[in-house]
Amino acid sequence: MQASKKYKNCDKPQQFYHMNSSKPAREAESHYLPQKHQLVDLFSPNDTSRSRNLSHQESNIQYCTLESSSVAASAIHGIRQSSSISLSSTTGSPASQHDSLSDNTYGSPASVSCLTEDPNDLRHKLKELETAMFRPEMDNGDSFETSFERQLLESEKWRLLEIVRGDLKQGLIACARAVADDDFMMVESLMDELRQMVSVSGEPMQRLGAYLLEGLIARLSSSGSSIYKALKCKEPTSSELLSYMHILYEVCPYFKFGYFSANGAIAEALKGENAVHIIDFQIAQGSQWISLMQALAARPGGPPRVRITGIDDSISEYARGGGLHLVGQRLSRLAESCNMPFEFHAAPLSGCDVQVEHLFIRPGEALAVNFAYQLHHMPDESVSTENHRDRILRMVKSLSPKVVTLVEQECNTNTAPFFSAIFGDPRLLHCHI
Repeated sequence: MQASKKYKNCDKPQQFYHMNSSKPAREAESHYLPQKHQLVDLFSPNDTSRSRNLSHQESNIQYCTLESSSVAASAIHGIRQSSSISLSSTTGSPASQHDSLSDNTYGSPASVSCLTEDPNDLRHKLKELETAMFRPEMDNGDSFETSFERQLLESEKWRLLEIVRGDLKQGLIACARAVADDDFMMVESLMDELRQMVSVSGEPMQRLGAYLLEGLIARLSSSGSSIYKALKCKEPTSSELLSYMHILYEVCPYFKFGYFSANGAIAEALKGENAVHIIDFQIAQGSQWISLMQALAARPGGPPRVRITGIDDSISEYARGGGLHLVGQRLSRLAESCNMPFEFHAAPLSGCDVQVEHLFIRPGEALAVNFAYQLHHMPDESVSTENHRDRILRMVKSLSPKVVTLVEQECNTNTAPFFSAIFGDPRLLHCHI
């Protein structure tokens, strides 16, 4: 008969022995088999010839030990838990008994008791068994880790939703950050909350939030350009635009505060100078210089000789209803009323295209350079291969001016590190307004 293979649910416990090549073959074999399965019990007295053949086969068996191999030890320990092989001494034909013993002598011990012809082959087989046994556990572990991380992420999102709930400002910033990170699940959750908090007919912050939320939705759907075209109003006439700009200047404190601060710095730096040259990038209507010219005209000892170079582009020309000569005429009339020597030079070009020859520099003049709401429009290395902003600043530095004034809102539109910073700055700007 053939030896029966039994696994964890076998009826009889199995015994495994570590073999040592120093023991005789028969002694080792007697240790390997349980007592009730000794070779003398496997054969009947009449089968002496087959017993001799078996004894001859036993003398050719090679034994090996892997006592120093931790891999083999751990694998055998795993085998002991997973499967076992037993020999049964039931009655049957001698031939079947001989075949059964032969199979277990040369086959099974290779995976059970280190009995093999090639130690490397044994190590390879044990490694395969170990891999097969532990792979399901590792897979389960990976699955558990993934599930745990997913649950942790979900709990973090719920915690964020609880924080921003009822806080429109924080909710808008968190939503903008989620849009920048392409976290669409978080975006959807936050937008559901924000829709309940904004209103086009509510408080100022609610109205602002409604338009900012609409902008985020447009960014996600890439429909910003079409919305801009739909919302774009009829182009005002030049006189209307000039009137609107004057109203904005009177109502909004930003322009007045910026202009007055710059004029104060210029007046302090040019104190005592008899010849003054002011270079104004983006002169617009020239309104900034009215108060400064009046202050210089009232200076003890008489007014200095003032020359202004105005740089401006075609957009302001449309608002003025004409070229820079209109600004020159206006300022000239003011200087005449103050008995102040005055010159005006027009440079009708974009600030990015200004060269030294456009500035009409004269020796002996105290130079002041003014950047009012201009540099944030000027491209730098983040948006253009030509860094116009840095070139202009280096050019101005080479002129060795007495003072350089900079008037800007706190909004980085060129090199902001992430979208929420760009989104957050206009929100804060509008809140202050």
